[in-house]
Formats: sequence, C-alpha cells, structure tokens
Amino acid sequence: MKKNLLPGKVNLAALGIIGCIILVLGGAFALYHFKGRVITVQDVSAASKISGLKFNQKEKKMMLEDLETNLKNFQEMREINLENSVAPALIFNPLPSGFDFSRLLEETEFVFEEPGEVSLPENLEDLAFYPVTDLAWLIKHRRIGSEFLTRLYLERLKKYGPKLRCLVTLTEDLALEQAARADRELAAGIYRGPLHGIPYGLKDLFATRGYPTTWGSPIFKEQQLDVNSTVYEKLTEAGAVLVAKLSMGELAWGDVWFGGQTRNPWDPEQGSSGSSAGSASATAAGLVAFAIGTETWGSIVSPSTRCGTSGLRPTFGRVSRYGAMALSWSMDKIGPIARSAEDLALIFKYLIGPDGKDRTVYDLPFSYHSRQELKKIRIGYLKEAFDRARNNKEKYLAVLDVLKSLGLEPVEIKLPSIDPNIISFILNAEAAAAFDELTRTDQDDLMVRQGRNAWPNVFRQARFIPAVEYIQANRIRTLLIEDMARILKDIDVYVTPSAGPNLLLTNLTGHPAVVVPCGFDDSGHPLSISFIGNLFEEGKALRLARAYQQDTGWHLKHPDLSRLEKLEAGSEAVK
Repeated sequence: MKKNLLPGKVNLAALGIIGCIILVLGGAFALYHFKGRVITVQDVSAASKISGLKFNQKEKKMMLEDLETNLKNFQEMREINLENSVAPALIFNPLPSGFDFSRLLEETEFVFEEPGEVSLPENLEDLAFYPVTDLAWLIKHRRIGSEFLTRLYLERLKKYGPKLRCLVTLTEDLALEQAARADRELAAGIYRGPLHGIPYGLKDLFATRGYPTTWGSPIFKEQQLDVNSTVYEKLTEAGAVLVAKLSMGELAWGDVWFGGQTRNPWDPEQGSSGSSAGSASATAAGLVAFAIGTETWGSIVSPSTRCGTSGLRPTFGRVSRYGAMALSWSMDKIGPIARSAEDLALIFKYLIGPDGKDRTVYDLPFSYHSRQELKKIRIGYLKEAFDRARNNKEKYLAVLDVLKSLGLEPVEIKLPSIDPNIISFILNAEAAAAFDELTRTDQDDLMVRQGRNAWPNVFRQARFIPAVEYIQANRIRTLLIEDMARILKDIDVYVTPSAGPNLLLTNLTGHPAVVVPCGFDDSGHPLSISFIGNLFEEGKALRLARAYQQDTGWHLKHPDLSRLEKLEAGSEAVK
C-alpha cells in the first residue's frame, strides 16, 4: 500500500502544476483576446476621469452590463447611413418665454432708397464696385444689360479669382444663360425686382445641381449633389445670376481650403479670415456684386471685418438651410455679404421664409424702412467691449461720436454674467456628429489642416463630451436667452466692436448682427463695428448701420488690386 503513495502524490502534483500552467496561459490568452473588447472597471475609472466624475467600486461594477448594451447599440447605430443633410429631431428654439409675435406680424413695411439717377462711370470696369442698389437701377432702366455686367464680373473672376484663391468653380455657362434670360424678360416688360440680372457668388457649401459642391475639402472635391439649395432657388426666382462658387475654409473653419489660403484683397499677404472666405474676398475685390455666406461662430462677421465688406448674420430660423452643408444644426445661419447695409436689406428680403424642408424656419415678415426716424430706435452700446479694445480704440469710440451727432443717445448695457465660452463645445459636439464618418473611417487624415487647432482633432476630442453635459450646456443656453431678453427689453439695437465674447454669445442665442467697416488701422487693414438687433428685427439694425454708413462713407472704399498683381509677379519671378 505504501509503495503506491509516492507515485500518486507525484502524479497529483504534476497535474496541479499543469493545471496552473493552463490557467495562467488561458488567462493570458483570454486577456489578450478580450482586452479592449470587454468594458472593465478600469475603463469606467478612466472615462470617469475625463468627465470629472467619481464613482465607487460597487457603482462601477453595477454599470458594466448596461455599458456593454450601450456599446452594442452604438455599433448598430453606426450601420445606419446618416447623410450630412439629416438633421436631429431636436430643434433649437431661440425664443425666450413669453415672446410676442404680434408686433412682428404687424410690421411688414419694406422701403428702400431707390436712386434718383445713376450715371455710368468713364471706365465701365468701375461698375464692379457699384452697390446693388445702383446696379439694379441701371439694369431696370436698361442703361446696361445683365449679360454685359455678367461678362464683366466673369472676366474679373478669371483674372483675380485664382490670385486671391477665392474662386472654386466658375459657373460661366449657367451665368450667361441666366443673364440672357434676365435681359429677355426685361425687354418683354418683366422685372423681377432689384436683384433682376445682378451677378453674385455662393459660398461653396450650397448645393447647385450640375456643379461640384466641395465644402472646401479634398475629401469632397468631386462631390456633386443632385439638389438645389433653397437659397440658390430663391435667388434664381428673384432674377439673380450665379457667376461663381466661392471658397470657404475647409468644412467651414478659417480661410484655408484645398486650393490654399484665401487672400485679403486689402493685403494679399494676409488671409481673408473665414469661413465665408471667398464670399468676403470676392465681394471686396469687385468680382461679384454680392455673395452669400454662412455663420456658426463668426464666419460672416470675421471675413467681413477683415475684407472691409458689409455683412448680415440674421436671426436663427430666418433662412432655410436646405441644400447647405450642416456644421451645427443649432447655430448655422445664412446671410448676405455686400457693399452696403442697404444692399444687405435688399438681398435679405429675397432669402427669408419657410420652404417646408428646414423645420427651424419661422414664417415672419422682414420689416425695413430706409427712412425710418432714427430717434425711434432705442440704442445701446457695450461699454465693456469698447473699454476692452486694446488697439484702435479711438476708431471704435468714433462710431459712438457719429451716432451722437445723428441725435442718438446710446445707453450703456452689460452682457449676461455667464461666460458663453464654457458652453462653446456645443458647436464641437454637433460638428463631430455632422462629420462622424470621417473620424471613424480615418478620412479626417485627408483634410488640409491638421494639428490641435483643426477639425480632425476637434472631431476626435468631441467624442468624449458626455451627452449629459451637452444637454446641460443647452440648458445654460436657455438662461442666456432669457438674460438677453431682459437686457434688451428697452433696447432695439446695440453697438459693439465686432470681436470678443459678444460674438459667441449672440451666435448661441440666435440674435442678428450687421457688421460694417468703421475705418482702417495704421497698416491699412479694415476695421469693423457690429450692430446687434433683437430677434427677427434685422431691419432696425440695418437702418442704423445705413445711417452710420451715409455719414462716414467707409463702405465706399475698395482695395487697390495692383498690389495683388505685384505680389503675383514677384512670386513668378522667384519661381
């Protein structure tokens, strides 16, 4: 019996050792095989750190099964194709509680100052810098034809567009066809209004059937959408002539696109700013009579400032975004860039109104009266913004002096105490959703701009914004909307330098802004001032801006493009 004990013990020991080895190897294999596939307590701890949250061990373990279920649902969601044009079911509402529509519905008058007589210049090419109001008079009275004017702008686009890097696609065939139709209609006694036969450009995020819509990115360089944007259709109905698709910062950020950096006509060594880069640059350079841009956070105001143009960022929900690239469904707005506030009013009149396709659009009239008595407009000014200006402060303060000379008495106002920058990630979250596929398929590596301060990185880091914080940010946004309603209760329009916290704040709350030139800095670069209006009351801001322009004339200045030609000649010589 004893003789059999030792071998049995040896066998048992051996089996135990083998079993341990199998367990260790199996565990290692399981760890290798399942690592990253199964959500662990350690994963929850790391994610909690990113969100600034703390949970105990029991709470973390309790989450695991539900987190696995969520992940499975996310993966199934990603199998569903979501085009950029598919908007969320949640719709942003910029209206404060108790908002009164009745007054807006009563104010339907639209009156603009039609010129008494407009003379042709000795050099007909100077027509390129005429405001829409003057060009409309010349066409209406058949002093010039739309086809003549269209060919003039087409030639300037061919000459200066590549140098300014503001031209993506020349729509020459379409433009000449539309211009010829405008001339035929006028000869037959059909006049569509002030935009009849007027050549213009579109920011290259508006779908135009038969032409590429590139969104400024090499990823979409060959993209052709088989729809027409509502903006294009409305302008076509008004008789306007599309001559060009104009550059935009890639996916609506900045002034850099696959064709390079769009240049500022006032200083070709400087970018035009963006993202409505080509719209502002081409308008300032006299390559189009006006252009259409978009703004999410400064994309009309900023390039208009840099290029010395007049721009209108309307109230959120004024203009249909159907057929336009979506960046932020709750912040994107569409507006014109032109030579004067009066031009902006004329163009805007034809852009507004619902189309049954963009559910955010309100059916409200646009009231504008170019002769409205100024003293009936209650004016405020953002003193802290004027005080904060480090450079060119005297130029901004001079704006207040002009308003006072017109018999107005600006009243000091202050912005809400909540810093809008703390919820600026709303834009990042929505943009990351709009271009989610680029991030998941690594196509973001093909984008022109890379680095920390560029879309690819922003899209990636936005994936770590908790859904709860996104909702909380929008609740804070509600507080800002209510605060602004209280601040502007007795104010129709307030004046402020264009940069600063006000720019983000009013883009978040949906308030309209009119930006116009207010002089130049010591280096000859344009400066601007902004007139901020109440919701859906763009007309009063435009009226005030027009009065300022009539008194100062800064909007009548235009750049000397010979500097651009010299720069190009120098570059060719270096080559």
